[in-house]
Amino acid sequence: MNLPRIGVNLPYLDPYAAPDAVVAVAQATERLGFHAVSASDRLLIPTGPHWNNDAGLPESHAWDSLEMLTWAAAHTQRIRVTTGILNSIFQPPVILARRLATLDRLSGGRLDVGVGQGGGTRLPPFYIPEEFIAAGVPVSRRGTGFVEHIAAMRACWAPDPVEFDGERYRIPPSMVGPKPCAGTIPVFIGAITRHTIERTARIGDGFITTAVDWDATGAHVRWYRAAGGTGTVVVNVIPARHQLSPSAFTSAVLSELDRAAAVGADEMHIALQLLSVNPDQQVELLEALATELDLPTP
Repeated sequence: MNLPRIGVNLPYLDPYAAPDAVVAVAQATERLGFHAVSASDRLLIPTGPHWNNDAGLPESHAWDSLEMLTWAAAHTQRIRVTTGILNSIFQPPVILARRLATLDRLSGGRLDVGVGQGGGTRLPPFYIPEEFIAAGVPVSRRGTGFVEHIAAMRACWAPDPVEFDGERYRIPPSMVGPKPCAGTIPVFIGAITRHTIERTARIGDGFITTAVDWDATGAHVRWYRAAGGTGTVVVNVIPARHQLSPSAFTSAVLSELDRAAAVGADEMHIALQLLSVNPDQQVELLEALATELDLPTP
């Protein structure tokens, strides 16, 4: 059984998010032979009485994922940088396409883009209404609007002149740049229902999910493959937060790695930012894991 490639979430949540923290974790990830760093998107956390946080989202402020990844890319040479997940429909497609292409060029073509249509809950309606209100985007933009948004971004990455004429997004014939290093950027799509996972298989370059329940995650990967999805499967895992010693952390991650391999994941990203340890300790945990895995170093 081939083990998945390993990625590491950057420290993008307060109180440990900081320029030096990002550099320390990103450079350790590269030095130790891991595959990628990643950062996710969270516009806000509601405070109303109806908010029950069924997904267990951290209450800390999340720093912007693209800026965090740009900073990480500027201080590394090899590792991939991944958005996992960026709620893409909160930004116009031409603006987001240019931001992503700029990061791809700055990183030398190392960007993988995980996108979603505004999640944040594990139960219906599967999104946070307050985020749509704050972003000025109607909830109805989900679904077919999300599909069109991805198509409009890909149009921007294609050769000039760019033109897109959709129901919700229009780009008049234009010169739009910069263009990605390889002419496009891999788009991994986040989804949790069977319908959206099967749609991901049709339009995405890969599938990205979080392993809250491994039985459910295994079913989701099978749905993706059965629907014809041949792209990269990325699984985010959340290590037990009480297992903070290097040995306990390593043991927990190795168990998760075996589970990720069993469900057919190609990559497993560790939600290191959710552990209540400072960046120096995060690096120590990664060093212990790399020693146990005996990873080849660059």
